[in-house]
Amino acid sequence: MIYVVEDDKSIRELVAYAMDSAGYEAETFGTARSFFAAMNPSAARLVILDIMLPGEDGLTVLSRLRSAPETAQIPVIIMSALGTERDKVHGLDLGADDYIAKPFGIKEFLARVRAQLRRHEPKALLTSGRLRLHPAGRKVEVGGQEISLTAKEFELLEYLMRRVGVAVRREELLGVVWGYSGGEETRTVDVHIRSLRSKLGASGNAIETVRGVGYRMEKQL
Repeated sequence: MIYVVEDDKSIRELVAYAMDSAGYEAETFGTARSFFAAMNPSAARLVILDIMLPGEDGLTVLSRLRSAPETAQIPVIIMSALGTERDKVHGLDLGADDYIAKPFGIKEFLARVRAQLRRHEPKALLTSGRLRLHPAGRKVEVGGQEISLTAKEFELLEYLMRRVGVAVRREELLGVVWGYSGGEETRTVDVHIRSLRSKLGASGNAIETVRGVGYRMEKQL
């Protein structure tokens, strides 16, 4: 889940639409109070935070997130109309992972979101039956034999393996792996899935097609 805390309704709606178009699940809030009341730390993948909020401001929210053990590691992007170098440095020094000055372009915004999600993905070994994926070494093995994958095939497989049992939309895969926003051609996903299945042999059968949605990776024993 991506949480967006922004008091300007028009910006909140724009960001929510961009997130949905890119295939991300997001919840938006107009105040810090409503955000903290609804936030689930274990489900949070990213927090996008305005500074100038009514009541508790964004920098105070950031300090609270960083001081609590259950939220200290959640990546935070500040987006603010306070765009001077001093403001950016102050936000980063308080623990923000990135700082986007308003106004901003949606493509840049989504690129910053993707960068933080990639940076904070866990790097532990992923396994499913005879399939083993080593994120740090970017290596894939089937039954102990290394399989040669392209960079996009590797990223596609890794993303699906991190979401075993979850139906992932083609639009989400386009956004995460190729950097496309909503409305782009999705056939490239299908082409790469076919190639991936072929290279993985019998293990490729674990990548199931979800009609009208996209693909789902099933756990193999």
